[in-house]
Amino acid sequence: MRSPIALAIAGAMLVLPARAEGPALGRTATPDEIATWDTSIGPDGAGLPPGSGRAKQGAAVFAEKCAACHGESGSGKPNDRLVGGVGSLSGDAPVKTVGSFWPYATTLFDYVRRAMPITAAKSLSNDEVYAVCAFILERNGIVGESDVMDAKSLPQIKMPNRGGFTTFSRVK
Repeated sequence: MRSPIALAIAGAMLVLPARAEGPALGRTATPDEIATWDTSIGPDGAGLPPGSGRAKQGAAVFAEKCAACHGESGSGKPNDRLVGGVGSLSGDAPVKTVGSFWPYATTLFDYVRRAMPITAAKSLSNDEVYAVCAFILERNGIVGESDVMDAKSLPQIKMPNRGGFTTFSRVK
């Protein structure tokens, strides 16, 4: 004995077209569209683009495009403080800045290029991003004023809190 409902469902499945491609929402992104957003930079510097900058160049870019949010020289207000705080993480009032907390200089490049300035994200050239990174790192005492930041030098920088993070591998 077969249920009339089961027979109706089976019959409908034979008549209805297969939906192999899903619900037909949107479209597949093109390789160029994917490349526009596939800009992640790893701790080892993989993916860093050509370009370079020094702290002095970065000071000019920072004054024009960053200081309104991050204060003069990265001191903070109205948004996050970028400079200082070294040695404060174990205290009662930790100050998490690029210099005190961030483990990799390449993360700074990745974030600035992807998200800054907040009113015009992704608008800085690679040279401007390297220069702003050099400026922020110099203000934190991590690099010298004349040090060149580029795809080769940035991954080599040892950030003060690099050892403050624990790596883990995902269990499969």
